[in-house]
Parts: sequence; structure tokens; C-alpha cells
Amino acid sequence: MYRGPIAYTIRTVVIESQGVRALEGVRALEVVEVVVEVSRLDFTKRKAHGEVDFVSPLPCPVNYGSIPSRIAPDGDPLDAVVLGPRLPRGRRVEVPVRAVIGFLDAGLDDRKVICSHRELSAKDRLGLLAFFHVYALSKRALNRARGRRGETRCLGFVA
Repeated sequence: MYRGPIAYTIRTVVIESQGVRALEGVRALEVVEVVVEVSRLDFTKRKAHGEVDFVSPLPCPVNYGSIPSRIAPDGDPLDAVVLGPRLPRGRRVEVPVRAVIGFLDAGLDDRKVICSHRELSAKDRLGLLAFFHVYALSKRALNRARGRRGETRCLGFVA
């Protein structure tokens, strides 16, 4: 049941470049285009050109990707997850924003936009937090191995 827009917006510096805008504001229920990079239940995250970037010790419980029209504070396209059935890698989907999880990756703001065609349940929220806490542990080890310093951790729901 739609009850009107939820009153939150995430703001950072606006940068216009080649038709891509920085994260000037992602609003609840705003429909965004997400490109799936890791299909639900896959273990491997690949870079844009196909090279393996990260192999998870656990399957990804969500479709993980990015919003190519928004640049995150770390300089990459803004990370996003899409709840629901498994989607193939490379699929572009338009889906409403439901929440945001704060995340630090080697000291950089690397928030995760949570998207779904339905409202998030308490089970969804707990599952997402559990996943991103485990993901942070794996990412922290990978960052150390790659010589990247700075804190890596899940900050929980920020919006």
C-alpha cells in the first residue's frame, strides 16, 4: 500500500560528467536503473570488463549491481542490490529504492542502495544486515591482501 514518499534523501557533491551525475539524492521509492553484476546465488563478482574481482565464501543472497547513472563517493557507480528472483548478469532493471545500508570500504563511503518492487520485511532487513556484515569481513581481508588500508565495515541501515 503506497503511503506517499518517505522523507529521506542522501546528499553528496554533484558532479556532471558524460551524462552521469553524482549521488545528489536517492529518494525512497525513486525508480532507478540497476545493472546486475552478480546474480543471486553466485559467488563471483567481476569487474566491468569481465575480470574476476572478488570470490565470496558464501553465495550472494541478492542480485548485486550498480546504478550506472550515479557515481558514489568512492568514484565507482553507486552499488545497489535488487531483491527478488535471480536475474542474469548484465540485466538492466528499473526498480524502486527501499533503503540504504551504510558501508565503509577501506575507509571510503561505499553505501549500498536496496531496491525492491515490494516493501522490505523484517526478515529482509535482518538478512541484508547479516550478509553485509559477513561481506565486510571478507572485503577487509581482501583489502589487507591488496595493501588497502582504512576501515571496512557495515554501518547498518542509514535510510
